[in-house]
Amino acid sequence: MRGLNDRNTLRPAEGRVIYRFGEFTVDVRTRRLLRNEVELHLSPKAFELLLILIENRAQALSKLELQQKLWPSTYVLETNLAGLVAEIRHVLGDPADDPLYIRTMHRFGYWFVGVVSEQGVPAGAIPTHDRYWVLWDTRQIPLNPGDNILGRAPDASVWIDAPGVSRHHARISLESGDATLEDLGSKNGTYLGGQLVTAPSALTDGDQIRLGSVVVTFRIPPPAGSTETARH
Repeated sequence: MRGLNDRNTLRPAEGRVIYRFGEFTVDVRTRRLLRNEVELHLSPKAFELLLILIENRAQALSKLELQQKLWPSTYVLETNLAGLVAEIRHVLGDPADDPLYIRTMHRFGYWFVGVVSEQGVPAGAIPTHDRYWVLWDTRQIPLNPGDNILGRAPDASVWIDAPGVSRHHARISLESGDATLEDLGSKNGTYLGGQLVTAPSALTDGDQIRLGSVVVTFRIPPPAGSTETARH
């Protein structure tokens, strides 16, 4: 099979991993896909699938295994997985009948067959960024740089399977240390602090976001090591 014998698979013990194949670069930490330094856009689930295929490129992965990795706590139709593969192929310009990167293994699954080099950036060279979370019931869901879709669709970054929540209900965007909330034309509306969101709105730590009847909390955890002084 193409590309199995000339991969550089050096993985750093710590720090940041960057994968390169053809004209493309995948930055794991920032979750960015670039073509010759120009950013390309994938849905969060499509990016996750691409990363899984690259990281497991020594073998083909079954459709069942991929579904369990992408949607570990819910059942989804096989067409959802096929749709994500089609999205990745479209963005990469990778034809299904003569693939350079993602090969369909008939009646089994998919295999990343491109030649990949792996570059590690030491942990000390990575700038420190705030982490962002959404709290829903007992779940603490991390957010990633860029766009994070909140909704009931299986490909949503923050999957909320609850009545009254639209498939793609709202979006939280994280750019350069700023966080904004935007409604995506949901049926039951998005509310921030009791106010209907009609335009992108800035988020701060502890903000209450209501999606239909579901309330989630936006959090920015304090830096590690910052401990409040106890009062005696």
